[in-house]
Amino acid sequence: MNGGRARQVQAPGQSARPLCDLCVTNVLVRLVTRDDARQVAAAEQFVDKGAWVPQLALAEATWVLSAVYDLGASAIATAVEMLLSHEHLALEDSDVVANALKIFRRRPALGSSDCLMLEVARKAGHLPLGSLDRTLAATEHGWNGATSDAKFSTDRLHVSILMLGLHGFKWVN
Repeated sequence: MNGGRARQVQAPGQSARPLCDLCVTNVLVRLVTRDDARQVAAAEQFVDKGAWVPQLALAEATWVLSAVYDLGASAIATAVEMLLSHEHLALEDSDVVANALKIFRRRPALGSSDCLMLEVARKAGHLPLGSLDRTLAATEHGWNGATSDAKFSTDRLHVSILMLGLHGFKWVN
C-alpha cells in the first residue's frame, strides 16, 4: 500500500492510468460506522485517490455491520448503497452488487452475503445455486437436496466454490 495515493501503471503502447489501492473490510466499516474519528480520517484519506473494493471485503463488511454493530437489514442495505455510490470507490462487479442489493431489499431474510453469492452465480451462469439453507434454496434459483422440485437436475447443479473450499467438499462417484 502507498498511503492512499494512486499509483500509475503503464502497459506498452498505452498512456499511464491510475491504479487504485485495494480497500479492505476495516476501511469499509470505518467509512460506514464513523465510530472512531482518527480511523475514519485515515480511511477517508486512504480512499481519497481511489480504491477498489473486492466482493469478499464487501461481504465481510456487511457481516461485521450485522454481527458486531447489530445493524438491521435496512441499515446494511443503505450502507451498501452508500459504498456503491461513493465517488472514490470502485466495487468489484458493481452491477452484480447492485442486483444483489435489489434482492436483499426485497428479501432481507436471505442475508446480504447470500444475495451477493446468488448474483455472482447468476452472472457466471452457474445456477441453480446449491444450498442447505431453506431460505436461500427457496429462491427461484436455489436448490436444496431435500426439495423434490423436478426442474432442477443434479447434473445442472453448481455448488458455490466458497462452500466447497470452506467445508473440504469432495465429489465421490
